[in-house]
Amino acid sequence: MFPALRPALALLALAFTAACTLAPLPAPPTSNPAPPPAQVQGSTRADFNAVVARMRPVATQVCRERSPHLDCNFIVMLDDRPNQQPNAFHTRDERGRPIISFTESLIRELRSPDEIALIFGHEAAHHIADHIPRIQREARTGALLGGIAAALVGADEATARQIMSATATAGARRYAKPFELEADRIGAVITERGGYDALRGAQVFRRIPDPGNQFLGTHPPNAERLREVENAVARHRAGLPV
Repeated sequence: MFPALRPALALLALAFTAACTLAPLPAPPTSNPAPPPAQVQGSTRADFNAVVARMRPVATQVCRERSPHLDCNFIVMLDDRPNQQPNAFHTRDERGRPIISFTESLIRELRSPDEIALIFGHEAAHHIADHIPRIQREARTGALLGGIAAALVGADEATARQIMSATATAGARRYAKPFELEADRIGAVITERGGYDALRGAQVFRRIPDPGNQFLGTHPPNAERLREVENAVARHRAGLPV
């Protein structure tokens, strides 16, 4: 390995520090299409706050049951900056504390407290399943393999960095879809334990853009995610482990 490439490994590891929940909902159209037949009322900041107040202690309890080695004190943030795409994600601060962030534009797109709860549970599940360090390990492994390949072919440093970046991304995305499905399963349990209906919450998968089954994509097809939630709810309600 080139000594000069070692700093690149650290930078690549930092690039994979958050796990997304779902593909963003479509941005508002810039043209003037015909209005929809009926306007559906979206959720409000008050709805979000009520769901968080109920779901956060449940997520903490599930975290302590499943991953007692982790910091389970969730920090929840609402990004109300204008022009932000509808989205939610989880990350960790420098002390390892879990952070869940929603954009306010996403809240307005969600149609029930159950949908807010399911997405919250999904993001909490990414932390509980320890996905960030697992993704970082895969990224580092990919970067190392890319660096070795670059050294073998005698690539210059700039080319080697490009190869390492590509192989790090491929390594991280190798498990992206399984991680999303795992978060859907655990998130459904958290939602149900919080007193919300995960099946109603999963209706959001019928509306968001379907990523399909892309090679090295980060999200599974929506139909697969919907089935994952349905199966998890059926097992949970039957008293079976999920």
